[in-house]
Amino acid sequence: MTTTTSNERGLLRFITAGSVDDGKSTLIGRLLFDSKGIFADQLDAMSRSKHKRTVGDTVDLSLLTDGLEAEREQGITIDVAYRYFATPKRKFIIADTPGHEQYTRNMVTGASTADAVIILVDVSKVKLREDGGVDLLIQTKRHSTIAHLLQIEHVIVAVNKMDLVNYDQDIYNRIVKAYGEFAASLGLKDITPIPLSALSGDNVVEKSEKLDWYQGPTLIELLESLSVYDESHDAPFRFPVQLVARHNGHEANDFRGYMGRIESGKVSVGDTLVVQPSGQAATVKDIVTLEGSHQSAVAGQSITLLLNEYLDISRGDLLANAAQPATQLKQLKADVCWMSDEPLDVRRKYWIKHGTKQTSAKVKAIASLLDINTQQRHSAEGLKLNDIATIELAVQQPLAADAYSDIRATGAFILIDEVTHQTVAAGMIRLDQ
Repeated sequence: MTTTTSNERGLLRFITAGSVDDGKSTLIGRLLFDSKGIFADQLDAMSRSKHKRTVGDTVDLSLLTDGLEAEREQGITIDVAYRYFATPKRKFIIADTPGHEQYTRNMVTGASTADAVIILVDVSKVKLREDGGVDLLIQTKRHSTIAHLLQIEHVIVAVNKMDLVNYDQDIYNRIVKAYGEFAASLGLKDITPIPLSALSGDNVVEKSEKLDWYQGPTLIELLESLSVYDESHDAPFRFPVQLVARHNGHEANDFRGYMGRIESGKVSVGDTLVVQPSGQAATVKDIVTLEGSHQSAVAGQSITLLLNEYLDISRGDLLANAAQPATQLKQLKADVCWMSDEPLDVRRKYWIKHGTKQTSAKVKAIASLLDINTQQRHSAEGLKLNDIATIELAVQQPLAADAYSDIRATGAFILIDEVTHQTVAAGMIRLDQ
């Protein structure tokens, strides 16, 4: 697990994922409660809640994240719940996602911006085989596969509910070994396992004497130490144009600025850029924010770019580094997570939303369907909810794109149903396939 020094620690976005009732919401509630990340009125509201999932007078910590009334009544998580908290060493944004299979698409949404994922494994649910092996749950495998596809940097395997097996080290070791073998088949590398009990608080914020055989950090110590260096700063400059800003019509100078967010790289006054897809050359005249003019700007900043040239540029165009432009595609291959209850129909058209550009798209073929259990790929005629597959797409207007493995922002897209306007798939462009 890659760690960082204290002066490099910034905001860490992480997500919890696992199967139903693995204790995701309780774990987050424990983190907030033990790190003093909740307020007195929240604690009082939790104490008075009728929908408790614990025994006796114990406070149900999962209610901290289950904000919808339907969630409280059913005792499940439906929506993605985002929570913010901080320790003296770091600030955090947590996404608590549902464990039910039909809500896997919500996990994809929460994972898309995460630096780390906590995969919860419930020791009471895994099947311990007589040969010493362990059968992991399908949702554990599905969420791990999605984490790999989305290239989440850090994976923490939280073996939860250790109190239910009397903190047995052998069971923990067997689970860790089984997960390690599955992770190797996926290609996941940066994995750190940790035994804990979210309900009892063992190894979450405080060390547990009952787990004295475990010599590693607590969960919060681990989260505080993870590196969050953003590789997008080193990538080529990518600036999807969101809006063209003009003067109000009563001024002599013809102000024309291009507004948006720098998705990768950096830009300076005088830099030579290329407008994609037109291929026109452009030179940066000024970089403007609410604070005024700047000589340079970097990934993550929202800016207005002024150019020396008078060019036809509109929303959906991409300003890129002239020496390292994006690849222009009218046919592309991508890995997709199908997120709709309606199955994929290759006969119909979809909208593709890529950055700030939207155009018509058609699925030409399903190259292969991924078997979550075996990680083998098979042929398929269609896709249904939660399927993960490689597809071939044709788009009406060319996309200026990068491989998702190189630049996330310009390598990702969503497909939208033209009739219902529902998002049906999240995709990651692969240029090496």
